[in-house]
Amino acid sequence: MSDIKLHILAIAAHPDDIELSAAGTIINHVRKGQAVGVVDLTEGELGTRGSVAQRYDEAARAAKVMGLAVRENARMADGFFRNDREHQLRLITYIRRFRPEIVIANALEDRHPDHGRGGRLIADACFLAGLAKIETMHNGVAQQAWRPKRIFHMIQDRLLEPSFIVDISASFDQKMEAIKCYGSQFYNPSSAEPATYISSGRFLSELASRDALMGKRIGAQYAEGFICENIPGIADLDALILPQMA
Repeated sequence: MSDIKLHILAIAAHPDDIELSAAGTIINHVRKGQAVGVVDLTEGELGTRGSVAQRYDEAARAAKVMGLAVRENARMADGFFRNDREHQLRLITYIRRFRPEIVIANALEDRHPDHGRGGRLIADACFLAGLAKIETMHNGVAQQAWRPKRIFHMIQDRLLEPSFIVDISASFDQKMEAIKCYGSQFYNPSSAEPATYISSGRFLSELASRDALMGKRIGAQYAEGFICENIPGIADLDALILPQMA
């Protein structure tokens, strides 16, 4: 049986990257009946808290909350993967399997070096996936070339200037539910594990404030920002008018 064709494939370095910065947008598209999937590049094995087994369980539960059609892990080395031929080819196989129209990717620069490196790896692999002379196989079958129409990079820890902003007011609560599936990573007063940057009691409230600040810029309650290297086009100016808030 062939793999499902996705409308959106979200690819990011670590389990929970997508939830923190793009889950609201993903949920919006799932609610429209569009197929959305995620590929996590690594298992998050270098994370201070939790275990690989926990991260897989958390990622699966978050996938269910978001309504994903598929979620897979490329099992690249957390902290040490590179934007080189080996890793590009591994990622190309996923892009050609799922044939997304849109790819959501890591930020091109961020606090965690995996994010910027992952963002460039994903962008390069998306381009190379469209070159027919690059040969890849999946389950013993030669794959056809496929290039997504758009790559949109998330805004993660660093509050970068967005190219556009997506209203997630209607999906914000569900986004937070997906994030909270990662109980090993975020605030848990009963946990005996070491404190980290993201496990403080204020991290998730600061995340909500970030989404609220982004929403304020477009007259929405909550929003997520994205960056694209190529300016997207619209059919007419009405495409830029959001429904007015009450």
